[in-house]
Amino acid sequence: MTHTSGMNKAIVRWPILVGTVIVMIGLGTIYTWSLFNQPLVDKFGWNVGAVAMTFSIMSFALSLSTLSASKIQKKFGIRGLLLLSAVGMGAGLALTSLASSLWMLYIAAGVLVGASNGIAYMTTLSNTIQWFPERKGLVSGIAIGAYGIGSVLFKYVLAFLIQNVGVSQTFFYWGMISFVMIGGGLLLIRQAPVAAAKKESSRETAAHHNYTVSEMLKTKQVYLLFFVLFTACMSGLYMIGSVANIGTSLAGLDAAAAANAVALVALFNTAGRLVLGALSDHFDRLKIVAGALLVTAAAAVTLSSVALNTTLFFLCVASVALCFGGNITIFPAIVADFFGLKNQSQNYGLVYQGFGFGGLSASFISGLLGGFVPTFRLIAILCSVACIVVITLHAPGMAAVRTAHRWGRKQLREEHIRS
Repeated sequence: MTHTSGMNKAIVRWPILVGTVIVMIGLGTIYTWSLFNQPLVDKFGWNVGAVAMTFSIMSFALSLSTLSASKIQKKFGIRGLLLLSAVGMGAGLALTSLASSLWMLYIAAGVLVGASNGIAYMTTLSNTIQWFPERKGLVSGIAIGAYGIGSVLFKYVLAFLIQNVGVSQTFFYWGMISFVMIGGGLLLIRQAPVAAAKKESSRETAAHHNYTVSEMLKTKQVYLLFFVLFTACMSGLYMIGSVANIGTSLAGLDAAAAANAVALVALFNTAGRLVLGALSDHFDRLKIVAGALLVTAAAAVTLSSVALNTTLFFLCVASVALCFGGNITIFPAIVADFFGLKNQSQNYGLVYQGFGFGGLSASFISGLLGGFVPTFRLIAILCSVACIVVITLHAPGMAAVRTAHRWGRKQLREEHIRS
């Protein structure tokens, strides 16, 4: 390929990445939900736990909807799906602005917004990876990093609106913002051609064969990957969702310092997506995930066993956030490495359920065990086991390939000795 043709390809592909970033920022605004809990309690007198349940419903609906994303994409195309997502999020948030009961809140904000977000998240991410098969880790980091940045940027916008126009009207404006960003971003996005999906990098992959979902489910690797992602997400989401409370309870932080911990987690979560995602294109992805799990286990042991000061606490939560952001960024690329790019949306959509179940399980397990300390001890054990799993894991079929290579090298050595 000539230098000119390479430049032309770059010109064609990079606007798609720009459109992906715009869409992902619009989708990532859902992680500002905690801003709305107390204002809704103040306005309607609802229980704060019942209001916070909306985000759990939203996260679970997001996760489940990814299973149907590929079917919708096949029927309407990537732009049609994103338009459906833009309308769904806009309408869901507009209906939320009219909500006067918890059930209406759960259906509009939880189910409709969550499901609309999930179908766009999965397909946009998979489509971008298919456009850049030689840089799966980097573009995955950029896309998922943009998703995280959305919550950081719009935290200030939505907080301003809540203060000036009220919580209900803010939902309406938020819906319009999401509609415009997703609708505007989709104009730059095009569906990846089959040729792009077939062009694999020179890294060791199993993508010599593009697995269908049914074929993938017959491999042991998919279940081990699910366990690893479940563990990584349960650990990271538990920390992210409770970091302020953990700081005041275990490290004796005041309210202002706890708020700084929340900002620190958001910063390192985003940094992990960008940095570790880019590194995974140059180093063994599985070893990076194993290292991140080991660091998370060490942080969990520290949080549950050591007398914490502010510096040590911040170091632990920053490490967990960095590793969590990196792990969820690298996983789409690992699934593509293991099972091929052709059915990436369906295959990763299934493995991605580890994220949904991990998020739901964290609070339930913590309540069952009775607090932060025993939960962190369990997290340390699970992360250690997951680290061992990752170290011993290989793509389907690669064991036979490695055996053949070793056998070939042995034969060559023997022939060399005889000669």
